[in-house]
Amino acid sequence: MPHVARYGLYSLKQLNECYSTREGPLYEDALIIRPGRPLEGDISIKGAKNSVLKLMAATLLASGKHLIENVPDIADVAIMSDLLRSMGVEVSQIDDGKLTIVVPDEADLVPRAPYELVEKIRASIVVMGPLVARYRRCEVSVPGGDDFGHRPIDFHLNALEAMGVRFESAHGYISAATPGLVGTQVVLEFPSHTATDNVLMAAALAKGTTVIENAAREPEIIDLARMLNGMGAKISGAGTSRIEVHGVEELMPARHRVIADRVEAASMAAAVGLAGGNVNLIGAPSLYMEMVLEKLSAIGLTITHTSEGLNVICRERLQATDLATLPYPGVATDYKPFMVTLLSVAQGVSIVTENLFSGRFKYVDELRRMGADIRTQGHHAVIRGVPRLSGAQVKGTDIRAAAALALAGLAADGETVLLGASHIERGYEDFPGRLKAVGADIERL
Repeated sequence: MPHVARYGLYSLKQLNECYSTREGPLYEDALIIRPGRPLEGDISIKGAKNSVLKLMAATLLASGKHLIENVPDIADVAIMSDLLRSMGVEVSQIDDGKLTIVVPDEADLVPRAPYELVEKIRASIVVMGPLVARYRRCEVSVPGGDDFGHRPIDFHLNALEAMGVRFESAHGYISAATPGLVGTQVVLEFPSHTATDNVLMAAALAKGTTVIENAAREPEIIDLARMLNGMGAKISGAGTSRIEVHGVEELMPARHRVIADRVEAASMAAAVGLAGGNVNLIGAPSLYMEMVLEKLSAIGLTITHTSEGLNVICRERLQATDLATLPYPGVATDYKPFMVTLLSVAQGVSIVTENLFSGRFKYVDELRRMGADIRTQGHHAVIRGVPRLSGAQVKGTDIRAAAALALAGLAADGETVLLGASHIERGYEDFPGRLKAVGADIERL
């Protein structure tokens, strides 16, 4: 008879009965987390999820063999690989962080992004820019992705329309066509990261000069511009609110190394804050983490810059602080679930304000199940820290929320069962394995 372990109040059999769907049982899609000793050791920070997906899309701008290095082995990269394959692109399996992409000549590529792949990740919308730039037409399904509020793509469409693209929408697809892109001034209503990516890639092959005003300033934008310039593009100002692109007639295949993932680095720092300990974050991109490191230090983490990255120490109880999410260089909305989780066990009262996505407090109900004292109203959360959380069955609904709930288990009495753990695999390579290597009591069912 197979062994049936017990987790808190429920056995695996009972969890299976409670959470089964037509697709099958969900208990296998779970992490078990128990409090343990403080974390000690080294964690290597992988390549940035929010960069590599855009870099993969950028390969569509040039026929030939591209090589991208420092690629994280995550589900979103696999989905983007399948999306490119559906168009006729050859994409290798990840080998030691390296990904080879062979883009066919224009006549052999199908510029269509199907629903069954696009609905899985919102970043897939960035194939639109390179497709209309090089192939002058495309058909892209309206994107899906994480469930934390409405994120319109009007910024993308309006900007590309100003460059000479005409759009039609029918049956869940957006069809785009242009006789040829023409450089112009694009003023983004909001400094959207993905809209900036799309316009930047489109402008690289447009006729004339494109100026993007109110551009996103994220380091992943800089990474994309570096790759494009390495392919022969002429881009200046990436990382500022004004980017200038002088269009060229042709680009060549790329060889590029992805920057390290600042959100993953902050996630692992939060793990130290919740479990205690002393961990080196090898390769952490501290240059691009100034504001979040300032907030983590205010909460009570001791953070030191080293030649290899960051050293993070936490020995005492955390302290309350206030924060608000803002576009880069402010505290990114991706950091917020980890900050809220840290503040849930900090001494004092904190106020957290979400200025970007209205639906991104959905995980708070799950933290309340673990004993957190959090009240939300509109864009604000008031957090009264408790000494310890309590292990419970909780469910993650997006990448960062699921990861934050898993880390909450490090600061909870008893066992925490996180359902929806596959969300974490979309953005983190071997999340439980790397935490386990530094002492966390965490396992994947």
